[in-house]
Amino acid sequence: QLQLVESGGDLVQPGGSLRLSCAASGFTLDDYSIGWFRQAPGKEREAVGCVRSSGEYTRNADSVKGRFTVSRDNAQNTVFLQMNSLKPEDTAVYYCAAGRPLLPICLFAKSGYDYWGQGTQVTVSS
Repeated sequence: QLQLVESGGDLVQPGGSLRLSCAASGFTLDDYSIGWFRQAPGKEREAVGCVRSSGEYTRNADSVKGRFTVSRDNAQNTVFLQMNSLKPEDTAVYYCAAGRPLLPICLFAKSGYDYWGQGTQVTVSS
């Protein structure tokens, strides 16, 4: 059974940091591009970053550029989202998703991903 599991979500104060993990079971992550998305209450799910299968290409949304970093450790079959300088508006459920690398870049479109995790809650509040 193909499965993605996110972990690392927590309550953190503004300006703090968190590292989210996305672990795969049932398949090898290095065959896939991985996207990180988030969804706040009442809002659409949006992409925050992605990394292509081999890790040579990453991309971040403008709203998190300079604060969030996507990386992968294929030996651990895990992808990470390092989040620094967190703001209250970063509060959301964060999801990772896996999709076949059909292009030399990774995508922000949700339709580019076939497998999704259940999400992990990140709350930024004082």
